[in-house]
Amino acid sequence: MTRKDQSFLGLLAVLAVFIWARDLRWATEAADTLPVLAGIPLCIWLGWPWKFRAGAFELSSKLVAAAVILFVVGILLNVTLLLALGWTSLLWSWLSCRLETDSLPTARRLLVLPLLAFPWITLDFAQTIGWYFRLSGAWATSHLFALIGLSATQDGTNMTVQGLPISVEVACAGLNTLQATLIAGSMLAFIFIGNRSRYWWNLPLLIVLAWFANTLRIIVLCIAALTISPEFAEGIFHKWGGWGVIVLMFLLCWPLFALQSQKRTTPPTDQPKPA
Repeated sequence: MTRKDQSFLGLLAVLAVFIWARDLRWATEAADTLPVLAGIPLCIWLGWPWKFRAGAFELSSKLVAAAVILFVVGILLNVTLLLALGWTSLLWSWLSCRLETDSLPTARRLLVLPLLAFPWITLDFAQTIGWYFRLSGAWATSHLFALIGLSATQDGTNMTVQGLPISVEVACAGLNTLQATLIAGSMLAFIFIGNRSRYWWNLPLLIVLAWFANTLRIIVLCIAALTISPEFAEGIFHKWGGWGVIVLMFLLCWPLFALQSQKRTTPPTDQPKPA
């Protein structure tokens, strides 16, 4: 790796620190948010060993220009997603000219991990994705309890189950762990089906699985409040529930992607058919 490579990677590191440090609202739930930083080392690990070209290289002017535009617009509009896209574009401008041709498809598929390594869901979409996660989670939970014969009503993000008022608060939206669950799902998708075109089609499915995992968390918290006590459900059980969602995401994604990775076998056509 040349000095030019090291200087460029140093620039990426400085820009990554800048993106994380410019808006510290994520720090209130740092224990849930900081794990998304694992997206970058996971990207390196899953693509290892990286095969670099020898000799000098020249960055794509189009990709660099796109990264600069995304950074400028992201700063002006205060949109972290645009900054993350700019950082990822800058990373790809380097990888695309430094890696051997046979390594580029792998690197392209892994770009989703560094894109998710910045807290843009928490910072940009708390009022949209978070609200719908809470509302839909409350709706699904109340209907499930009503289906099994319990007295359950819903009013927005508030429920009453067996006379116990339950509110699906912002902390129950799962935003702080949503990116971590998407990283976990993306990692498993790459491991099992990363060499197939269906890999891209499964990435949107991760959002559905993340919603399902978070809704199950709400259901379990409600059951804990009903069977043990509301104080227990709101205490450490609630705090560790975020990590439980990540584990549940693994349990949901593993068999789904493992099943898709299995090659279909067909009987040879030249074999004689049984009489």
